[in-house]
Amino acid sequence: MNRVVITGLGVVAPNGIGQDAFTRATKNGESGITFHPKLQELNFSCCIGGMPVVDDTLRAKYLSPLQLRGFNSAGILYGCMAGMDAWKDAGLAIDEHATADPHSGMVFGAGSSGIDKFREAIYLLDDKQVRRLGSTVVVQTMASGISAYLGGILGLGNQVTTNSSACTTGAEALLMGFERIKYGKAKRMLVGSCSDDGPYIWGGFDAMRVMSYKHNDDPERGSRPMSASASGFVPGSGAGALVLESLQSALDRGANIYAEVLGGMVNSGGQRLGGTMTAPNSDAVQQCIKGAIADAGIEAQAIDVINGHLTATSKDSTEIANWVTALGREGINFPYINSQKSMVGHCLAAAGAIESVATILQLKHQLVFPNINCEDIHPEILDLIDESRIPQKSMETPLRIAAKASFGFGDVNACIIFSNFSN
Repeated sequence: MNRVVITGLGVVAPNGIGQDAFTRATKNGESGITFHPKLQELNFSCCIGGMPVVDDTLRAKYLSPLQLRGFNSAGILYGCMAGMDAWKDAGLAIDEHATADPHSGMVFGAGSSGIDKFREAIYLLDDKQVRRLGSTVVVQTMASGISAYLGGILGLGNQVTTNSSACTTGAEALLMGFERIKYGKAKRMLVGSCSDDGPYIWGGFDAMRVMSYKHNDDPERGSRPMSASASGFVPGSGAGALVLESLQSALDRGANIYAEVLGGMVNSGGQRLGGTMTAPNSDAVQQCIKGAIADAGIEAQAIDVINGHLTATSKDSTEIANWVTALGREGINFPYINSQKSMVGHCLAAAGAIESVATILQLKHQLVFPNINCEDIHPEILDLIDESRIPQKSMETPLRIAAKASFGFGDVNACIIFSNFSN
């Protein structure tokens, strides 16, 4: 079995596009949550959200004029940007004239694709203008639109596919790519996930009353994971991408190695024993964490930092309790833990990938990123772990092993164990 390492990172997040900008903003605790007048016009309760700032000039750096003709899919755009950046960061060429590489593939997830493009098509069909739909409506609205675009841009000749598991999508994509390399079916895999943004994605959540409505006048304070005053999640969007590669392939070409993927696990609670469509089964969450640790071949005590799911809902305390039980660690003995969502919101299908990039950057910089907006940590959480385990400012400390977990609608879970690389 092959060891699997990470050789490239790309990120398009509400608080930073590109590794440098994202690292700087995250290290400094800078929020990317802003007020959106369009949501207010549509009578949303929550009128704030996280959207990456991408102008026409930036779009043109990634997609050709032909690709941009009739293009209206934010998620695919974000995914292409993050994926191409990760590929280049890994030292790999993007050559449209090269033959497809049979050793390189992709698992790039999405919750939905091209919602705005699909809306355009509905209006045209309602007006009986089917011939005006154009030639790109299919690829922009099909679930695998992101992998279809990226697979062609990069010339990938191994497996090229899209997965979809709600908020677990990005973490699941990473583990799917990891297993393909581990078992020798590919030398490298681009993995990640993306999410569209705007009212047609976020409206259903607003109708469910699970999004925060108390901070429309103070957007940057709105996303409050682990806080006693949390009032629901803030929606976000973007994409994260990682190049996974067999250790031998990375060494052969002298690639920069960020970290190693030690192992992980995906499972489901089956919407039983307290698990529902929208809430995880705690027993299954604990088994997922324990299974990831066993697959990685480490002891629970070895984990230095956790990048949790932690959405700023009533389930944050339950998640901490599940970690405490699964790890057998509590109080001051608990690992450091943070939630990227405090700065970027809940990026839905893109969350696991964006947060995995952040987890790797913590290992790279030997730095625990801050949790913002939780100066009033929930008392149920403080009953379980020491306040020092939830840093509110960036903190330099030796880090060797990090865990990342995601829990999604449908009672589906994923947990990944990363480590610093040592040959």
